[in-house]
Amino acid sequence: MNAFGLIQIGIILLCTSTTSCPQCNHLPLQRRKVVKNSMQLLDKMGEKFPRQCLREKMFFRFPKQVLKPRQKETVEVAIEEIFQHIFYIFSKNLTLAAWDKTALGQFQNGLYQQIEQLEACVIKKQTRYFWSKEANRLKLKKYFKEIDCFLKEKQYSLCSWEISRAEMRRCLQLVDKVIRKL
Repeated sequence: MNAFGLIQIGIILLCTSTTSCPQCNHLPLQRRKVVKNSMQLLDKMGEKFPRQCLREKMFFRFPKQVLKPRQKETVEVAIEEIFQHIFYIFSKNLTLAAWDKTALGQFQNGLYQQIEQLEACVIKKQTRYFWSKEANRLKLKKYFKEIDCFLKEKQYSLCSWEISRAEMRRCLQLVDKVIRKL
């Protein structure tokens, strides 16, 4: 292999590194914008919480410890995984959700674009995260599984979607607090 080929490989490695690529250097600011925009779109998607759903109120316990590790990289991977889970939840059977379809589409697109950008930046971090923080990852997965099961159990009713929408807003508020500290 000649020197030019080695230089090309070196440049590729630099851009796939989590700290060298310009796109990855702007992630914290970009994530704050995505979270803020996502919360606004969640609000815009529907009206105030319907009174008839108050009796069905469900409490989901977000595993806050997944956002409190000592390593910044671990938190970033957790946030990316949270975005993936939220996207998955809001890609389900939404027929009974009486939401603004435009706001819903913008919400889904914003999350999807953020996930795509984050995936490129956290591949190395993700491997380390999965091996060192498997318990935290499983707690996060369990939290979103509870929400998913709740929606299925309630047959994706209007109230189950409204409760889930409120919970996702609360989840994004927690993520926003952590991003501000990064």
